[in-house]
Amino acid sequence: MKFIKRFFKFIVKTLLWLFVFSILIVVVFKWVPVPITPLMVIKNIEQTDASKKGWEHDWVSINEISKHVQLAVICSEDQHFLVHHGFDVKAIEKAYEHNKKGKKLKGASSISQQTAKNVFLWPQRSWLRKGLETYFTFLIELIWSKERIIEVYLNSIEMGPGIYGIEAASQYWFKKTASSLSKREAAAIASILPNPMRYKANPATAYIESRKTWIIKQMNYFGPLKYPNQDDKN
Repeated sequence: MKFIKRFFKFIVKTLLWLFVFSILIVVVFKWVPVPITPLMVIKNIEQTDASKKGWEHDWVSINEISKHVQLAVICSEDQHFLVHHGFDVKAIEKAYEHNKKGKKLKGASSISQQTAKNVFLWPQRSWLRKGLETYFTFLIELIWSKERIIEVYLNSIEMGPGIYGIEAASQYWFKKTASSLSKREAAAIASILPNPMRYKANPATAYIESRKTWIIKQMNYFGPLKYPNQDDKN
């Protein structure tokens, strides 16, 4: 009986410390650049070619990232990003109806969900990971600003073979900094995000060219990018 009590006490204490740590790490990353993500480590371990071990990742602030890029990824990945609270309910409902018909599985992860997964969790799908993803999405939406979420997202996601973050991607695909990307270049990088290991931003295939055209149209419809409470900061 004593062993059972001690065991449950240990479990409760462990969960409590994990809960406190999760909040602390989210608070820290509200200001501190994310140096490394689980995906970078996992992909590097899985890489069988020793000559290709490692990754490119150069953190840059939101002010050093072209507004074209910020808008392009919002228009291609999550057009309700600025107004939802971490979960795009309409997109989830559409994906559910689509998948129910037995067609190719369609995801509905928001930029906030993708950020939570990339920074704090592992890539393999499971109910546990999905539950933790929901939890961390709630936390970052509560503690970070939308501008900070997009900043971390653009600095953390995979954008090519061993390429993580927009600065490394800009240099890899267009030999220039993230701050100097044009609208078409930004749309090109955004167009490969569904599968950056399969698609190339430059030179672009016919499919990527069509994706670029669609993204640019969405950017024009969207209008100037303005984050919530941006006026309060200026």
